[in-house]
This record gives sequence, structure tokens and C-alpha cells, in this order.
Amino acid sequence: MKTALSNYKRQQGFLSIQHLLVVLVIVVLIFGTSKLKNIGKDLGGAVKGFKDGMNGTDDEKSKETGKTIEGEANKKD
Repeated sequence: MKTALSNYKRQQGFLSIQHLLVVLVIVVLIFGTSKLKNIGKDLGGAVKGFKDGMNGTDDEKSKETGKTIEGEANKKD
């Protein structure tokens, strides 16, 4: 006998673990693991850059390490 809650969940489109695993397998087959790893790395770098930009640590970090930010002019002696 089905309960009202299980009928509600089924009607609202809740995904079970099996549904999520099938979707994950399909995504891996379409994109491949290396492309997914690159996407994850790029997304993580973007989030880190955004957080650094919000904290204002990007300018301080580049001055401490002596790295040139893209678009900065190098001084020639």
C-alpha cells in the first residue's frame, strides 16, 4: 500500500540515487573523464579568482611575488 508522501514525492519529480547514477554515467560517456576534469579545474580556478578578487588579495599577491598581471607594462631600465 502506497503512502500519500511517496505519491507526493513521485509527483514532484524527486530523483532517486539510481536516477542520478544513470545521469552521471550518460554525462561521462558524452564528455569523457578528461574533459570533466578540465571543466572542474577551470570552475575551481574561477571561483578562487572571484573570492580573491572580492577579498582584494589579488593585487597584494602579485606585488609580493613579483609576477606581472596581464595588461601591466614592464619597466625597462
